[in-house]
Amino acid sequence: MMLIHATAIVDPRAQLDSTVEVGPYSIIGPNVRIGARTVVGPHVVIEGHTTIGEDNKFFQFSSIGAAPQDKKWSGEPTRLEVGDRNTVREFCTFNLGTVQDVGVTRLGNDNWISAYVHLAHDCQVGSNTIFSNNAQLAGHVEVGDWAILSGYAGVHQFCKIGAHAFIGMYTSLTQDVPPFVLVSGNPAGARGVNIEGLKRRGFTRAQIDGIRAAYKHLYRSGLTLDEAKTALDAQALAMPDAADAIGTMRTFLDSASRGIVR
Repeated sequence: MMLIHATAIVDPRAQLDSTVEVGPYSIIGPNVRIGARTVVGPHVVIEGHTTIGEDNKFFQFSSIGAAPQDKKWSGEPTRLEVGDRNTVREFCTFNLGTVQDVGVTRLGNDNWISAYVHLAHDCQVGSNTIFSNNAQLAGHVEVGDWAILSGYAGVHQFCKIGAHAFIGMYTSLTQDVPPFVLVSGNPAGARGVNIEGLKRRGFTRAQIDGIRAAYKHLYRSGLTLDEAKTALDAQALAMPDAADAIGTMRTFLDSASRGIVR
């Protein structure tokens, strides 16, 4: 028997695994699917074409799968997809996608989403990220795996944040952040490599040295961006133990659409 509180309202067309828990006064809409062992706390609204995986925990007063805050949205059946083992704290808002983009907002697996976080329409968030209280993403933002956004960080629409990047508290971000880079300030500026995070995730000394060398090419050498890309290509050949990490940064530079924080 599903563990649904008597005061909760669950549309009979919703698809909930039998192990899903739904707390008091929560509302689950007709186009929602929720996987095994997910816990929906009290006073949570989950609506829209929303698919949620297994072992998630939604705390009270969150709004999940509501219409995008985009005046162009006209009721199209766009989607929200949430993976597995995510913790979503109080008062979070995750919106559906829009047909002007991929039509789906995504949150991967094993993410820690603190209170008052906003994921706007068409955001693509990877896995193992940490969003501190009040971190806010505008529409169409991409966030790579293991990235950390500190409290009150705000990200402009269409920005990209690379894997393992660290965004400091109160940072106003209007350009892309390459992988492994630590940025902070308003306007945002590059402050170094997220070395502590890389150590915690098991990066080797050779990999970290390669990332630091790549950072120096990009930020400390006085090279133009195109010259820095060429330097990274040569560095990957010269440091084979760090070639994958350097390649991750190099590939990101080619995909950056708003220019990088520099």
